[in-house]
Amino acid sequence: MTATVLITGASAGLGTAFARGFAAKGCDLVLVARDKARLEAVAADLGREFGTVCEVLPADLLDPDSLGTVVERLADPTRPVDILVNNAGFGLPAPFPYSPVEDEERMLDLLVKVPLRLTHAVLPGLRARRRGAVVNVSSVAGLLPTGTYGAAKAWITAFSESLRVDMEPYGVRVLAVVPGFTRTEFQERAGMDVSALRDAVWLEPHEVVAQALKDLARRRPVSITGRRYQAYALAARHLPRTFVARKMARKRRPPADAG
Repeated sequence: MTATVLITGASAGLGTAFARGFAAKGCDLVLVARDKARLEAVAADLGREFGTVCEVLPADLLDPDSLGTVVERLADPTRPVDILVNNAGFGLPAPFPYSPVEDEERMLDLLVKVPLRLTHAVLPGLRARRRGAVVNVSSVAGLLPTGTYGAAKAWITAFSESLRVDMEPYGVRVLAVVPGFTRTEFQERAGMDVSALRDAVWLEPHEVVAQALKDLARRRPVSITGRRYQAYALAARHLPRTFVARKMARKRRPPADAG
C-alpha cells in the first residue's frame, strides 16, 4: 500500500527535501505552501524523477479559511493521509522587545497553533488505522534561551515527545526533527546576518532529511543531524540554565535603530 505524506512549507528548503526523501521511498505527496507556482514546479520535478503522484494544495496557513482547507484534507477518510510533516515556519531578525507584537503573534501561530491544529486533524485516522506518523520540524534553537522563536521550538519538541507517548499504543510514530543551521531560504527571509558563521556549522537539507527518515524508521523520539549538534544538545541538557542564559544574552543585541 502506497503511503500518502502531507508536507507543509513544501515549496523550498527542508519542505522540498522532505518531499524528495519521501518521493524516493515511493510515497504519494500532498504539498502545502502559499506559492502555487513553486509547488507545481516541485511536483513536476518529483513526477519526472520519481514518478511521484503529487497533489498541490496552495494555502496560507495563517489564514483561517486556508488552514481549514488543510484540516479538512487531513481529516478526509476517503483520502487518508498516513504521514504529516509540520515544517512551515519563519523567524524574526530582532529580539522580542524590538519586534512588532503582530509579527510575534503571527510567528507563534505558525510555529505552535498551526501544527497543533493539523496534528489534531490527522490523528483520529492514524489511530483508527493503527499506523502512520507525525514529523514535527523543531530546531536546536529550542534547546537554549534563544528568544520567542526558540521558545516556540521548545514547545514543538516537548509536544512531540508527549504525543509520542500517547500514540505509541496505537502504532503511530511521532518524531521531532531538531536541525542546526541548515542551508535554506530561512535566514534570508528572516533578515538574519549569518555571514560570520563558519562553513563547518552548516547542514544541507538532504542531510537533515536523511537522518530524520532513518530515525523515524527506528522509532526514535528526536532526530539531530551531525556530531556537532548532537554534542550541542547534550551540553544544553546538562549545563546550568543560568550559565547558559548569560551566555546567550551576550550574543543577543538590540537592533541598531532600537530606542
